Amino acid sequence: MSGPKPILDLGAVESYLTSHLAGFEGPLRAQQFETGQSNPTFLLQSPKRNYVLRRKPEGTLLKSAHAVDREFKVQSALAGSEVPVAGMHILCEDKDVIGSSFYIMDHVVGRNFVEPTLKDLSVDCRGQVIDEMGRVLAALHDVDINSVGLSEYGPPGSYFERQLLRWTKQYRASETEFIPEMDDLIVALQSELPDDDGQRGLVHGDYRVDNMIFQNDGTGCFAILDWELSTIGHPYADLAGVIMQWQMPPGPEGRGLAGLDRNRLGLPSDQDFIDRYCARREIPEIDNFGFYLGFSFFRMAAILQGVLKRALDGTASNPDRANRLG
Repeated sequence: MSGPKPILDLGAVESYLTSHLAGFEGPLRAQQFETGQSNPTFLLQSPKRNYVLRRKPEGTLLKSAHAVDREFKVQSALAGSEVPVAGMHILCEDKDVIGSSFYIMDHVVGRNFVEPTLKDLSVDCRGQVIDEMGRVLAALHDVDINSVGLSEYGPPGSYFERQLLRWTKQYRASETEFIPEMDDLIVALQSELPDDDGQRGLVHGDYRVDNMIFQNDGTGCFAILDWELSTIGHPYADLAGVIMQWQMPPGPEGRGLAGLDRNRLGLPSDQDFIDRYCARREIPEIDNFGFYLGFSFFRMAAILQGVLKRALDGTASNPDRANRLG
């Protein structure tokens, strides 16, 4: 089932920005990005400069999902830090403007790699991009959340216990059929929850190479995108999320590295990436990494169930792709 793409009232956006964004001049043109199954995202082109608008989707939404206000807050807090983010301009929480909350940020010009194979790069550059990905991840997890004003960005307590509860509820709310393997995984994760080791910091929640913008003529990272799932939590969730993605099938849907000769491609092994991350953060070897990896697969399955539900309900921003992913 396919539904209409979200409509962006350009006249309303232009009027709002004229009144609220210093230096803005119309007229506006808009183009929706193909990526982004959760919060529809648009390139706004004006005579003086380009911006990006990110909004909540239309239709009935799950509680706490699509929190564009949180995306705006965390990226604003990270401005000027070692974590590269787009410049934030304005958050509009008045739903009467375009029908939902939205925010405006800089349009970061650079390269975006859809798949971690990085097939258009040389062997040496591939390794450099992935190493930069690891450097930025370590920098993210070393952010002092108190000094940047994010100490209250997530609740206290066991992150994984909290996340298991949250995503199990989200999965049940969007469940379209009974999948016994998913129920088995939920039970297994609940029984294997590690003790809270006290690590508490900023996590991105969807840290992948396709959520990053890199230099056009180099391998440095200009910005991390898509902060919807960010919170205060345990850093191993982000690290395991990277490894989970790489264990998916290669190609435009799986976007993984499963079965590929990484050494020939110039890409690190899972363990090499983990070891380099630990060295950068000066932390010991990670025990029971299998739990964190299993948790990452569980959460991705719950997210994709929500994508499928929105596709069936006709509220997905890209219905055809949402159906394929679901």
